Amino acid sequence: MLCFSSSVRLTSSLRRYISVQRLPNSCPLLQQRRHSSTAVNKSTASYSYVIVGAGSAGCVLANRLSENTSDSVLLLEAGPKDKQLGSTRLSWKIHMPAALTYNLCDDKYNWFYHTLPQAHMDGRVMYWPRGRVWGGSSSLNAMVYIRGHAEDYNRWQSEGAEGWDYHHCLPYFRKAQTHELGADRYRGGDGPLHVTRGKTSHPLHHAFIEVAQQAGYPFTDDMNGFQQEGVGWMDMTIHRGKRWSTASAYLRPALSRPNLRTEVRCMVTRILFDGMRARGVEYQQDGQMKKVFADKEVILSGGAINSPQLLLLSGVGNADELRKHDIPVIQHLPGVGCNLQDHLEIYVQHRCTQPITLYKAQKPFHMVKIGLEWLLRFTGYGATAHLESGGFIRSRPGVPHPDIQFHFLPSQVIDHGRVKSKIEAFQVHVGPMRSTSVGWLKLKSRDPFAHPIIQPNYLSTDTDMLEFRQCIKHTREIFTQKAFDPFRGPEVQPGPAVQSDAEIDAFVRQKADSAYHPSCTCKMGSASDSRAVVDPALRVYGLQGLRVVDASVMPSMLSGNLNAPTIMIAEKAADAIKGIPSLHDPGVPVYRPMSLETQR
Repeated sequence: MLCFSSSVRLTSSLRRYISVQRLPNSCPLLQQRRHSSTAVNKSTASYSYVIVGAGSAGCVLANRLSENTSDSVLLLEAGPKDKQLGSTRLSWKIHMPAALTYNLCDDKYNWFYHTLPQAHMDGRVMYWPRGRVWGGSSSLNAMVYIRGHAEDYNRWQSEGAEGWDYHHCLPYFRKAQTHELGADRYRGGDGPLHVTRGKTSHPLHHAFIEVAQQAGYPFTDDMNGFQQEGVGWMDMTIHRGKRWSTASAYLRPALSRPNLRTEVRCMVTRILFDGMRARGVEYQQDGQMKKVFADKEVILSGGAINSPQLLLLSGVGNADELRKHDIPVIQHLPGVGCNLQDHLEIYVQHRCTQPITLYKAQKPFHMVKIGLEWLLRFTGYGATAHLESGGFIRSRPGVPHPDIQFHFLPSQVIDHGRVKSKIEAFQVHVGPMRSTSVGWLKLKSRDPFAHPIIQPNYLSTDTDMLEFRQCIKHTREIFTQKAFDPFRGPEVQPGPAVQSDAEIDAFVRQKADSAYHPSCTCKMGSASDSRAVVDPALRVYGLQGLRVVDASVMPSMLSGNLNAPTIMIAEKAADAIKGIPSLHDPGVPVYRPMSLETQR
């Protein structure tokens, strides 16, 4: 059990609130106030900052906040470390890029969430993997590095997130990044996060880029730079053949600092308050309940599910809902858990007429060969997630910037990879980027170990169904182009029987799945927004000493994958926490279509 630090200033009300703890004999009781060292040791129970969650945002904050040697930082993670005995090779299921489906399919490093049955998806219960390990979902994801469109961030600004327009966010994307192609106005050159560009020689990837151009879509040489619209080679968080998670990029380089401490396998059960100020957290570790205190701030970085859940468990949320669970209300914030948004996607699949897909590579003998090459050299088929090409297009005339995304894969995926493919096939993951369906999450009970109730309300609007029809139709048109003639076999999914709008709608309801991008459940906004949970500095409204820094603070959904934006949010928040004025780069040019009268 951790003991109190003499730097904790306990008021009489806080002493009553937390009650008396049993302290080890070696730890002196608080007799008087003394200044504690920022070097962390086993007897320290107070830190400048306590960060809950060592995921995509938490690892960034741990690094950046511990840069100041006068501050001490404690990073708490519910899951384990991402290495066994300090070895990348022993933890190959995390660090081998091609092995990503292993951890998507079990709960060792995964919260393994499920939604309520979806009324507009034939009553299906949807599976939501989320990372529970150092690096969080950056240790489970497909390593695609996409920032979203500049207009997404300008929209955030208009929605009340003052100072989060593109010109204020781009410098933090650059600060985080070292791109293998070097720095320019859009890319970073000396950040912790190594980013590589797809460079495969696989003929199916090259054919996909060519067929999209034959269908009339432009080639873009950097979909994270000047022009998102078009098709091209994906950026990936892979470095020297290994997954480059935020644990690798940010956390491990900081572990030697004496003012940073990490704890794993500790489940935070509530935030401790003294009046309206967050003073620390309570957590369970090794079967024991422990408490730790923050002299400056408690920072929640658990992600779009865990952060709102912890707020609710701690009495911060809709007062009526909290009373249903007999949770004392600390602050009535009706937006906590609301505004839940996610990306849905669907797979359009074709048989391949040549034996060049990844089908053979998934046979046991070839998997052993691939695994051995990766273990020995970090090269070969194991050193990529194979999602190396893709793109963004507009669904219809009048849409100002892309709202459909493609990820091309020279293989077939069935049920999140839990069912093995039995044919030579290729597919494109396709889905709308700015869904109008909005959901929520609520507590199932006051038990912190019980998963919350998750209701994304998928496909609950006519607009979402229309956009999915366009996704299918545009993909089919692309796949009929000449460059795929040498490879294109019969359509596997949706299949030739699915042609009418009604048939396409039925197929989407039966087969669409989450792209694993939950967000927006602790919405950032202005004080006049009744559903805003945090202000533009990510401080929880009505409370002191408490911030949320993760994908949950996004005001609305971005046009792309969410890992890169989450890292950017944490980089920007770190400056705000340290009192450093936000970086700003005005006047950065962004591509706009010459006309919106046509779809392409």
